[in-house]
Amino acid sequence: MILLRQALRTKPRRRFYGDVLLGGLLVALVLLAALLSPWLPLPDPLTTHLADVFLAPGTQTASGMHWLGTDQLGRDLLARILAGTRLSLFIVLMAAVIAAVMGSLLGMLAGYVGGWLDALIMRLMDIQLAVPFILLILLVMALFGASLSNIIVIMGVTSWAIYARVARAKTLEIRELEYIESVRAMGFSTPRILLRHVLPNLTTPLVVLLTLDIPRLIVLEASIGFLGMGIQPPTPTLGNLIGEGRSYMLLAQWLVFYPGLIIAALVIGCNLLGDGLLRKSHARAG
Repeated sequence: MILLRQALRTKPRRRFYGDVLLGGLLVALVLLAALLSPWLPLPDPLTTHLADVFLAPGTQTASGMHWLGTDQLGRDLLARILAGTRLSLFIVLMAAVIAAVMGSLLGMLAGYVGGWLDALIMRLMDIQLAVPFILLILLVMALFGASLSNIIVIMGVTSWAIYARVARAKTLEIRELEYIESVRAMGFSTPRILLRHVLPNLTTPLVVLLTLDIPRLIVLEASIGFLGMGIQPPTPTLGNLIGEGRSYMLLAQWLVFYPGLIIAALVIGCNLLGDGLLRKSHARAG
């Protein structure tokens, strides 16, 4: 019986480390390649070579080796994928930070203060979740244009609701604890209680939620670029690379396959990291 219990405890632990290791390896490889790409011996991702259009992966030319081939304008696909990955990840991470900060603050206020403020934030959350994101992005892009800052802001502002729900639920538990009642009786202000005593207890669930939400933002940013509502060519992102390459799929399948492979690696890696962290937090809570 004792051996059975030890085996049951060891198996989830091994699975946790395996998921985190595999997920971290996938994300780290993509991140390192994207961040180091400006210093790698690769062609400029924006320079066209009309004599080298639709070269197959592994083709050697006078301009160098094209490991992943070239596109319809003779631009090196590997250089464009790495540059697009760097820009797409920047957009996703900035939007995630905006969503996490905005949602956490609103959720803490709703859960701690309660009353009409809680009802107001909850109704705003319901309204935000009810409006389709595509309609919002179309409206924003039509009014203000498809700039980098606009894309980051609209993705961040429309993603705060899930963080607010988690922060509110956790705050409702924390505010009833004895030490919170003690600091409240000592006359501490609400902002000080929230920032110094409530927020540290929200860090773990919010970090886990962030790792699980980033894959959704990656797919969302790629979808925006694919539909032509994101960063406009010739500046590459993972989404607009697939959007450009879909017209040439029968002629050059690699234009769609390799950007999609990078998106899949990022999404799978982040999901594995998030699942591993979620199991670890549940094990600690248990």
